Amino acid sequence: MRKVKLGRTGVEVPVISVGTWSYGGTNTSGPVSVGWSGHDPAQAEGALREAHALGLTHWDTADVYGNGRSEELIGRVLKDLPRQELFLASKVGWDKGGHEQAYHPDVIRAHLERSLKNLGVEQLDLFYLHHCDFGPSDASLDDAVALLRELRDEGKFRFVGLSDWDCAKVVRVADRVNPDVIQPYRNLAADSYVSSGLKAWIDEHEAGVAFFSPIRHGLLLGKYEAPQTFPEGDFRQNVAGFGDAKLLGDLRSKAAQLRERLGGGEEAVLRGLLQPLLSDSPTGCVLLGLRTPEQVRQAAAADAAVDAEQVAFARELYADLEV
Repeated sequence: MRKVKLGRTGVEVPVISVGTWSYGGTNTSGPVSVGWSGHDPAQAEGALREAHALGLTHWDTADVYGNGRSEELIGRVLKDLPRQELFLASKVGWDKGGHEQAYHPDVIRAHLERSLKNLGVEQLDLFYLHHCDFGPSDASLDDAVALLRELRDEGKFRFVGLSDWDCAKVVRVADRVNPDVIQPYRNLAADSYVSSGLKAWIDEHEAGVAFFSPIRHGLLLGKYEAPQTFPEGDFRQNVAGFGDAKLLGDLRSKAAQLRERLGGGEEAVLRGLLQPLLSDSPTGCVLLGLRTPEQVRQAAAADAAVDAEQVAFARELYADLEV
């Protein structure tokens, strides 16, 4: 598995790393579906074991993925694996824990302790602020950052992370947080990484970057023959593209063009979608949701870099999409 140094952390991680949002199963936050249906714990545990065997050793989770179920599943697998061979990341910021703001110091500390317990470890490698909403006038920002540094110094985790769906929001607070690693939303159909100024900040500060939703929750793979519906508790309810027959047909066509251009099966589609995101990010990896051992094997086969012409082809192919 090809690796990259995750910026100033100095840690080498696989360029294709494991996202575990789906391991929490279906879930809601108020009226909003925020989880994933079709979760099979046995398959997920098998996926993690296969990932370790193939060198996909950077695993990313969060306190709210299934309200701790994702972390607990990872913890079960970790009991049988050497801790030092895994780079573990979790997050805090969406569950308010009875307070008005999820970045209340009591919430941050309590949820970090819960994450450590769920995972069965004494220390995380990376701990993220899960979003960049710090209240009116960023009222909770400085206290949250100060507490993270205190907790890091206590040995609860090694590196500070910052995440958000909106690259511009990350840029706005990046100097004040000064994260070691940033986790932004990026894929070939939604890419403000450069235009927002986030790439420039990361390059200047030698930060690591881990792109999430690089295949738009599976939508960009072009595997759907007909519009999809998902049950309550599945985040994909919120993604209109899954119900758009014309778009799904267009995505099948684009996937076929990637297979023809890159030569191969589904791993060629993955390479075409993922490698352009890595081509301009020397300190970056992608977080790919991998729910079965077979998906892990396909991901491992897609880690090879593509050349500049193939990068340009893939970017142009998906540039007209709005999903």
